[in-house]
Amino acid sequence: MRQALLIIDVQPSFAPPQWLIDGIRSLVGTLPSVATVERHDEVKTPFQKQLGWHPAADDDSLIEADRIFIKHGYAPTPETIEYLKSLNVDRVLVCGLQTETCCLAAGFALFDAGLQPTLITDLTVGSSLDRSGGLGVRLWEHHFGEVVTSNRL
Repeated sequence: MRQALLIIDVQPSFAPPQWLIDGIRSLVGTLPSVATVERHDEVKTPFQKQLGWHPAADDDSLIEADRIFIKHGYAPTPETIEYLKSLNVDRVLVCGLQTETCCLAAGFALFDAGLQPTLITDLTVGSSLDRSGGLGVRLWEHHFGEVVTSNRL
């Protein structure tokens, strides 16, 4: 099965745990990898106005993926989705931060583009609402059905 790895927002602003960084890094180089970095631009996404917080304007990925795409807001950019489609993969493995928000938004974008999103449940961390990521995993299973663990790839 041809697969690609989509790494969501593993960047300093979100203070990812080291076990997550190490786990994702162990997969990089074994399949095509793409990382997103969420940067702040209040004109594009009103984080400060609506949430009273925002990511840094100049964050970089903590994962050395094959390709890195900058985004503003929750979902990956159309360019990110088009690049993943160009890889002709059977499924896109999703990992990273904010299981129930940014990872879920990526799942919807992938699904809507005709790709098969699959969440790597042990390589995600939820938002401050649910750091365990359990809520996001349940939402993912409900909407997309496909979840795996990193030792079952």
